[in-house]
Amino acid sequence: MPIRLHTVDAFTDRAFSGNPAAVCLLDTVVEAGWMQQVAAEMNLSETAFLFRRRCEVPTAFDLRWFTPKVEVDLCGHATLASAHVLWATGELALDEPARFHTRSGLLTSRRVGELIELDFPANPPAPLPDAARMLEALGAALGVVPVSLHRGGSDLLVELAEAAQVAALVPDLRALAAVEARGVMVTAPGAEGVDFVSRFFAPRVGVDEDPVTGSAHCALAPFWAARLGRETLRARQLSARGGALEVEVRGARVLLRGAAVSVLRGELLVSLD
Repeated sequence: MPIRLHTVDAFTDRAFSGNPAAVCLLDTVVEAGWMQQVAAEMNLSETAFLFRRRCEVPTAFDLRWFTPKVEVDLCGHATLASAHVLWATGELALDEPARFHTRSGLLTSRRVGELIELDFPANPPAPLPDAARMLEALGAALGVVPVSLHRGGSDLLVELAEAAQVAALVPDLRALAAVEARGVMVTAPGAEGVDFVSRFFAPRVGVDEDPVTGSAHCALAPFWAARLGRETLRARQLSARGGALEVEVRGARVLLRGAAVSVLRGELLVSLD
C-alpha cells in the first residue's frame, strides 16, 4: 500500500505562510526509528504520523510528532494540520470531531466555521525563583533586557516590554541551544487588534525558529489571560512566515483556533522496513 504524505500550512489562511507540517497517514503501526528518519527527510519543524485505532470509535487516531531530531510530547500546528488532512481527504466527515491519542493524553479537534479548534491542556507558566543568572544569560543570547522569566512545562517564557523588540530579535542560537529547555518563547503585549505577540526558538531540538507554535500558546494563553483579565485573546507569532491564532482559556484547558491550507500531497516511495 502507498504511504500517503501531505504538507499543510497551519495557523494561516494563505499558502506559504504560517507553519508548514508534514502529515503521514499510516495503515499500520511502524517503528519510531522509521518515523524519525522520515521527519529528518522532511526537515520541517514537525512531521505528524497518524494511525487509525481499530475496534474503537471511528474518529479515534494515534498521533505522534517528530522534529528532525527528536520525538516531542505536544505539537499544536501539526495537530491542526492532521485534523485538516482528515477532513480534506474524507477520512472524517466535516461534522465529525477528530480524537487524537497522544503522549499528552487525548486531544480533540473540531471545525468552528472556517477555523479548526484544538482542545489542549493548559500549561500556566510559573516564575522562576533565583532567575537572575538565567535572565542575564538569556538577555545576552537575545540581545535585549527581559522584563520577566517564567517556566511553562519544558519551555521558558521570556517577557519583553514591546512587540517591536520581539520582531527585531536576532538571537544567538548557539547560546539558546545551551539553555536547558525544549524551547524559548519570547512574548510581549500586542497592538492593532492583537492582544499579544511571540516568537519561539528551539535549536536544542533541531528547530532554530518555529514559525507558529501551537503548544507554546498552552502557556502563553493563561499567562496573558491573567495579565489582561480576559479568557479569549488574539495572538500573532512574528516569525518571517507569521501566523495568527485565537486562544481561549477554559480552566485546565486551552482552546486554540486557526486556519490551515493544503499545499502538497503525494506518496513516500520507500518501504517500512
